[in-house]
Amino acid sequence: MTSVSQSDVADGWRERRQDGGCVVDVRTNEIIVTDLSMPHSPRVYRDQLWLLDSGTGHFGRVDRNTGKFEPLTFCPGYMRGLSFIGDYAVIGLSQCRENRTFQGLALDDNLKKHDAEAHCGLCVIDLRTGDLVHWLWLQGVVRELYDVVVLPGVRRPSALGFKTDEILRTITIGT
Repeated sequence: MTSVSQSDVADGWRERRQDGGCVVDVRTNEIIVTDLSMPHSPRVYRDQLWLLDSGTGHFGRVDRNTGKFEPLTFCPGYMRGLSFIGDYAVIGLSQCRENRTFQGLALDDNLKKHDAEAHCGLCVIDLRTGDLVHWLWLQGVVRELYDVVVLPGVRRPSALGFKTDEILRTITIGT
């Protein structure tokens, strides 16, 4: 589990967004890594702990021996949602909200350093090289993504709304 800070006072996390984040092993209540900026989506994949240091824009892994976060790739946006398929990670990106939650983070400086602007969409990272190999930017009214799921073997996924005609004509056979 990730936490933006270890503060136990109301709104105490706001002043610790830049480097107060941590990852906690919920089975043992042990803090695994600290000094993160708004961490999200911890995942164990191929015996490694991966996570999004969203306040910096870096995707990486945790060295369990040293307890340090090792950045692998910079992604241009506020990251939430992480999934894996083969040698690739798929990461959800959001544009930064126009409020104090996202202001003053290292992400702003890193976007400038990379001469980039924050995007909403998906990034695909090659885990072997750390290269951002594919991306899909979403434009229009969608500005934020909250999670990402890979559906192996699915060629034409669709989402059905509860108020659309399609839901009346959908049949599911088997599970």
